[in-house]
Amino acid sequence: MQQVVIIDSHAHLDYPQLAADLPGVLARAETAGVRQIISIGVKLSTSNAPREIAEAHDNVWFSVGVHPHEAANEPLSCDRDAFLAAADHPKCVAIGEAGLDYFYDYAPREKQAESFRVQIGVARQLGLPIIVHARDADEDIAAIIEDEMTKCTFSGVLHCFSSGATLARRALAVGFYISFSGILTFKKAEKIREVAGFAPVDRILVETDAPFLAPMPHRGKTNEPAFTAHTLARLAEVRGMSVAEMAAQTTQNTLRLFSRMEGAG
Repeated sequence: MQQVVIIDSHAHLDYPQLAADLPGVLARAETAGVRQIISIGVKLSTSNAPREIAEAHDNVWFSVGVHPHEAANEPLSCDRDAFLAAADHPKCVAIGEAGLDYFYDYAPREKQAESFRVQIGVARQLGLPIIVHARDADEDIAAIIEDEMTKCTFSGVLHCFSSGATLARRALAVGFYISFSGILTFKKAEKIREVAGFAPVDRILVETDAPFLAPMPHRGKTNEPAFTAHTLARLAEVRGMSVAEMAAQTTQNTLRLFSRMEGAG
């Protein structure tokens, strides 16, 4: 069987569910063909954890961001200089995850939006993509992205896509990428598969969002980067492509978006 090369574009390797067995997690990823992983930052106060994992492993990269859940808890969530300092590292490939989450509303919506805009500005200044978390906030996410794009263009991805087709189309229209997680494999995820079917093939990525949202047939278990292969297979099926073709395409797309990774795989 041909060995494919896959990139997990979004995982939380510093979370205890994965960090407790990180050598095993990385070994299983390698066996499954997942050759590179981006470990995602969610708080500036813990930004050292993803960075240190990336420093210790040639095939791991990291991002710096404040998740919308943390926008009110993190004292520097709107401090541009703090983000710039934390991202000053050759293996930092993105800013985020940032965005809006109106499902839980753990932080005031105004604070979420302020932090999101600051992080877009940092991403733009550094020439890095912004990783966007969007939940139950489609209209405001689209409006902020479109408004910020008028100031100066930037790149980004809607990660772990679980939103509506309208947000997808509006984000794609301004050049964004869309990343699909294990949700794509869920039985009732027809609307997500619809988006996966119409998104330009050169702007789709795969991810786990590990340790969350394990794909079928591992649903309900702790997710890990090795399981990206299942999401990739489902995406290939949706697009009428072979697994090898989809692996090559999503790898190319990921390296284009997260350009600091280019040539280092």
